[in-house]
Amino acid sequence: MKFTLIVPLAPERNAEILEAIKNLDYNKNKFHVVVPIGKNPSLNRNRGIDKAKGDFVVFLDDDAIIENNYLNKVEKFLENHPEIDMVGGPQLTFYDDKGFARISGYALSSKFGAWKLSNRYSTNKESLDVDETALTSANLICKKKVVEKVRFDEKLFPGEDPKFVADVKKQGFKIAYSPEIIVYHKRRPNFSSFVKQIFNYGKARPEKESFFETLKKPFFLIPSSFLVYFVLLIGSILVNPSITGNVVNFNSLINNLNSDDIGSSADRRGFAGYAIYSGENVSINLAFLWFLPLIAYILLIILFSFYDSIKNKDIKAIFVLPFIYPTIHLSYGAGMIWGWMRRVFW
Repeated sequence: MKFTLIVPLAPERNAEILEAIKNLDYNKNKFHVVVPIGKNPSLNRNRGIDKAKGDFVVFLDDDAIIENNYLNKVEKFLENHPEIDMVGGPQLTFYDDKGFARISGYALSSKFGAWKLSNRYSTNKESLDVDETALTSANLICKKKVVEKVRFDEKLFPGEDPKFVADVKKQGFKIAYSPEIIVYHKRRPNFSSFVKQIFNYGKARPEKESFFETLKKPFFLIPSSFLVYFVLLIGSILVNPSITGNVVNFNSLINNLNSDDIGSSADRRGFAGYAIYSGENVSINLAFLWFLPLIAYILLIILFSFYDSIKNKDIKAIFVLPFIYPTIHLSYGAGMIWGWMRRVFW
């Protein structure tokens, strides 16, 4: 037996991928399918491993779609690279996804939206040395000897697949990424489910590894750092509005309107507070530097909204991506902070 296809399935769900597996253009005698059912995906995969008869174990998600030549491409890669112990490929947005789901897929495949993790959701160059940032358990193929030595962490969900990949790499196995080995995966259909998904991804990071391990991959800390900055900025504005540089000064506006001589007041102080200087003295509020990271972030949002919309040939996305990018960053950051709080205090 060449391949064992493992599809973990929750009791309330349907394994939609089974229809695509039935249509595989591959010798039916060279593979078999195991569908372990239960609430714990990691336990399901490990139970599937116990029943595996193939030389290679293929992990797929229940709601993914594979093309008819999927196993042919896997087999070709393995024949060309016998030294590779584990390989995966991208999980691209399901071609029938529409609206929010489709546009969120653009953001996940964007360098600005997901940085290195975008490798999981887009086609890139073949690489024979990758880590957890390139692969997911929705599309993962292992030699039998790999899963005999490394199993999925049954206490962890989500985040069990990046830990599995990291553990495999720590054991010295060779891991690759192939852009030819593709699955199509459905994205979250609405805003609330998307926020929950990304929050849970962030929450799982502290459960997966220690803070010192995360420090070796500092890009994972950027969303949390930005969230802290954003909260501090809002708090500072509420406590001391002058941090804005008095660009809009409502007290000045009221005083000017109540003045007997609005004209002279405007000459001396700037009508309605729109000027931040007086005739005798020019002052620069250095606190305004607080806003520079936010301004830079907003400019990047605008730039990448245009870029990713044009790249995906979907002009409508220009109006949605500016909301999805910060949703990803702030939700992941909040989840990670919550994960560390749970680890420290509970």
